[in-house]
Amino acid sequence: MSSAGALERVAGLVPGVGVAAHYDGRWLWADVRAALVLTAVLIPVGMGYAQASGLPAHTGLYATIVPMLAYAVFGPSRILVLAPDSALAPILLVSITPLASGDPVLAIALAGLLSVMVGTLLVVGGVLRLGFVTDLLSVPIRTGFLNALGLLVLASQLPGLVGLEVEATGPVGQVTGAVAGIAHGEVSAPAAALGVGTLSVILVFRLLPVPTVTGPIVAVVAAVGVTVLAGLQDHVPVVGEIPRGLPGPALGGLGWADVGALAGPALGVALIAFADTIALSRAYSTRLHENVGGNREMTGLGLANIAGGLFGGFAVSASGSRTPVAEQAGARTQLAHVLSAVLIAAFMLLAPQATEFLPEAVLAAVVMVAALSLLDAGRYLRLWRMDRVDAALSTAALLGVFLVGVLEGLGVAIALSFVAFVVRAWRPYRTELGLVPGRRGYHDRRRHAEARRVPGVLILRFDAPLFFVNAGLFNQWIRRSVGVAMRQLSAEGGRRPTTLVLAAEPITDVDTTEAEELADVDDWLAGQGIALVLAELKGPAKDALDRYGMNGRFGPERFAPTVGAAVDAVTGRLRDDIDEGPEQRTDLGGTPG
Repeated sequence: MSSAGALERVAGLVPGVGVAAHYDGRWLWADVRAALVLTAVLIPVGMGYAQASGLPAHTGLYATIVPMLAYAVFGPSRILVLAPDSALAPILLVSITPLASGDPVLAIALAGLLSVMVGTLLVVGGVLRLGFVTDLLSVPIRTGFLNALGLLVLASQLPGLVGLEVEATGPVGQVTGAVAGIAHGEVSAPAAALGVGTLSVILVFRLLPVPTVTGPIVAVVAAVGVTVLAGLQDHVPVVGEIPRGLPGPALGGLGWADVGALAGPALGVALIAFADTIALSRAYSTRLHENVGGNREMTGLGLANIAGGLFGGFAVSASGSRTPVAEQAGARTQLAHVLSAVLIAAFMLLAPQATEFLPEAVLAAVVMVAALSLLDAGRYLRLWRMDRVDAALSTAALLGVFLVGVLEGLGVAIALSFVAFVVRAWRPYRTELGLVPGRRGYHDRRRHAEARRVPGVLILRFDAPLFFVNAGLFNQWIRRSVGVAMRQLSAEGGRRPTTLVLAAEPITDVDTTEAEELADVDDWLAGQGIALVLAELKGPAKDALDRYGMNGRFGPERFAPTVGAAVDAVTGRLRDDIDEGPEQRTDLGGTPG
């Protein structure tokens, strides 16, 4: 194998190697500039999400440094920023806090274990090509889930924003406790002023024609300055000096019981982290003309989480708020992320005391603003206008997550999605087709009042695969439709049907239960003097009937290539109401409309 071929093969497994081998020196300044901007944003936001996850603030920096370095090597996207994220913070909080029992060292170890478990699941999923599992999270489910997570983050940070200590757990308890504390004047005025002031500054800067990173940077620096000048560090909760040093292993004191307790949360976090990451990855790969596969993305994300968990961090995903920062700052490659990780590490080594005067209320404000990006009221309202069932599923996800629990609510919402799928497959659209003079094909008589029956033929269409859920419905619908047609034709003096043509193109599969129902329908029709013809049935469905031993009942003469061919065979003539050239006469009627 040539050196170029070997390099290409290595780059396929380790994308960062390929980028380094073909790095263009003209990209350097753009990557350096992006790293500086990213660092200024990642430090306060990472610390804030750590606290929102129930962990010490400095672990948010560990969870930024190590995963970014690992993803720069193993991740397929050049632009994606992996970091602590608002979508995962509530899940980490409810999963780790009860097990840690107030011990911060144990909480860090549990968070690291959870991250390693999440990463392992993702790597295994990538190797087995299970990237499709995110299809379980439909748009309605994701909309409700993310709205609920946004509300959870806002609720969890509200007490800290105003300097309150609320003992109640759960979002409702935290909001109620915060409101009660505010009503009884228990808030810390300096903390509330700093928190609300920071929140206001960031939101105001969002309205100005300046980069989105400007607001958080200005607000945090100003808040620290006010705290120092006014001597507020003794009157408001502050982050304090962070440990000096680089990320290191922090998995001591764990047992197999902890693995069992975190198995469910690990599965939920892996699903949400990958769903968020692949959605963002696909958007940017399209924009940047990159070839990023879902399974490669799953593997890269998994390795990043394993690395982060082994070195004092917690589970991360692609950040929908910080990836745009990297892009807008001009990042060209993963070097921007590597340099940013190095700068954050330098900050922890050289200036750990810089956070000594950083109020916790300020971090709460930063996290709350970031969590606002999860809320999408517009899409939720559009769901109610477009599809009430989807809107109800979205509402179930929102209420389940917010009121019952993150993982429990997600499980309920996914289960309800399956129920909705079964209900839709159980009662699919079904109709009778008719001929519209002068128009090719055969058309839905519900939608085309001018469509008429062809004498001697009844054409029906069932818009779903035939399986056990809708087997009885299919049988009853055929019998009822034939009965209705017979009565109408008798009253009109029309010719009774001798053939029922089933427009079977939507029927992509037939299971054993439905095969028996189909045989029962065929026998019943034969008793009525009506022959059953299946038009446009897909090859796999025909193969299924053969496997079930029904090739004797449904021989080649019972199938038609098109509905038009079946009708023409019954009437014994071609349609004469369509002006066709000689080259078109072989199309004996067209496809159903």
